[in-house]
Amino acid sequence: MDIIKKLCDEFKLNTTQTENTVKLIDEGNTIPFIARYRKELTGSLDDQVIRELYDRLISLRNLDEKRESVRKLIDEQGKLTEEIEAALDKAETVTEIDDIYRPYRPKRRTRASIAKEKGLEGLSSVILLQNTNKELEVYAEEYVSEEKDVKSPAEALQGAKDIIAEMISDNADYRAAIREMTEKKGVISSAASNSEEKSVYEMYYDFTEPAAKIAGHRILALNRGEKEGF
Repeated sequence: MDIIKKLCDEFKLNTTQTENTVKLIDEGNTIPFIARYRKELTGSLDDQVIRELYDRLISLRNLDEKRESVRKLIDEQGKLTEEIEAALDKAETVTEIDDIYRPYRPKRRTRASIAKEKGLEGLSSVILLQNTNKELEVYAEEYVSEEKDVKSPAEALQGAKDIIAEMISDNADYRAAIREMTEKKGVISSAASNSEEKSVYEMYYDFTEPAAKIAGHRILALNRGEKEGF
C-alpha cells in the first residue's frame, strides 16, 4: 500500500505536505511542536488534523504489517496464490485480512476436521454440487463404516454438513457479506434473566431494536446489564 498517497486522498492534502508531516512525526517531534513551529513544512496544518493524520498513519502501518505477516504465513504453507495476493493487497481493514487468513490459520480439532478424518469430504462435495439423482441418504450409506466410526447415514450426513459449515464460515467473501447484512438488517434483542427483579435495566427486560439504529448508550447499558447478570 502506498501510505502517502492514501493519506493524501483521505485528508485532501498534497504530496509534499503529507511527506513532510510524516517525516516530522517519524523524527519524534510532538504534534504541538509540528503545528506551531513547522507550518512552512506542513502547509499550516493545525494540531487536530496532524493528530488525526498521525493516528491514521499508525493504523495504516499496522495494517500493512498485518498484511505482510499474513502473506508470509500463507506463503510458508505453500498456498499463496495470485488471487490471495490480490485480495490481501485490496484489503483495507484488519478484519478483511483476518477473513482471508482464516482458512489457513492453524485450527484446533473441530467437528469438520473430525468429519474429514472419517472420509466424509466426498459426501460434502456431493451435497455442494446439488446435482444428485437419488436421495442423499442413499449416497450417505456408502460412507457408513465401522472402521471409521461412521455408524449411520444420518451421522455421515451430519459430518458432511459440518465440513460445509466450516467451509462457508472460512470464506472471506461470505463473511463480508454476512457482516454487512448483519449491520444493515440485524436485530439486537435482550431478555431478563429474572423479570421479577427490580433494576435500572428494566427497559431492557424485553427489548428489541435494529442494529443499524441502536444508540451507543443503549449498547453500553445492555453490556452492563448482561455483565451484572440482569
